[in-house]
Amino acid sequence: MKTFKLNDGNEIPAIGYGTFLIPADGSTYKAVTKALELGIRHIDTAVAYFNEQEVGQAVKDSDVDREDIWITSKMWLQDFKYEDAKKSIDLSLEKLQTDYMDLYLIHQPYGPVDEAWRAMQEAKDDGKIKSIGVSNMTPKIWNQFVPEFDTIPSVNQVEFNPYFQQKEIREIMAKDDVKLQAWGPLGQGNNDLLTNPVISEIAEKYGKNAGQVILRFENQEGIIVFPKSTKAERIKSNMEIFDFKLTDREMDAIRALDTGKGRHDPDAEGVAEFLLSAYDVHEND
Repeated sequence: MKTFKLNDGNEIPAIGYGTFLIPADGSTYKAVTKALELGIRHIDTAVAYFNEQEVGQAVKDSDVDREDIWITSKMWLQDFKYEDAKKSIDLSLEKLQTDYMDLYLIHQPYGPVDEAWRAMQEAKDDGKIKSIGVSNMTPKIWNQFVPEFDTIPSVNQVEFNPYFQQKEIREIMAKDDVKLQAWGPLGQGNNDLLTNPVISEIAEKYGKNAGQVILRFENQEGIIVFPKSTKAERIKSNMEIFDFKLTDREMDAIRALDTGKGRHDPDAEGVAEFLLSAYDVHEND
């Protein structure tokens, strides 16, 4: 598996496996088990996905050594107050059945983000977390919080695909070598993107499908991706992107597809309130 080096020196697998919206009814366990069998070594979960426990069990039951698997999870904004944040980290470790998480993120950047970050820094110092980062930070939100942090995030996980290439936040992040992780790297199944003539022509040239061309573009842009699929053939296909390389002209052609707009706007009014009301991560604790 190809890797990228983070600004803290840790090596993160370039392709991961996303578990968002996979239910914790045995489906997550089955999907993560299959992903690991197929060679995936980076599993992305979150407190608000409600499936950390099945991710942890699948990793534990796998034939792959724990140190060879990168586990990412995320703290929910319900727990951002300092003492709650410390408990949240320990609870994630407990559910994941591991002594450490490779990466832990602030999932939604609203409220006492500074307190959550302090707890995460301390957990990193204590060896409970290898790398720490943020998620869904726009330039506005980044400039509100990150200059006040004692350390720079290693990653920012945001929506990213050829139609929404996050140019402004990438410029800000590049100054400190902060890597971008893409959620929705295939446009969340956007048929218009997957049938775009530019991408289709490139796919035909290389004997690849549109998804593979998109993921290869993102990889060559230095983006960490974790496409989600529960189908074994699609998981395998999403990994088969390193036997071809896009030319500079092809990269520029895909860069030109950027519309500057995504499906989710973290700066929109009322987002924090909606998210807090929509997800109660302690409802069943």
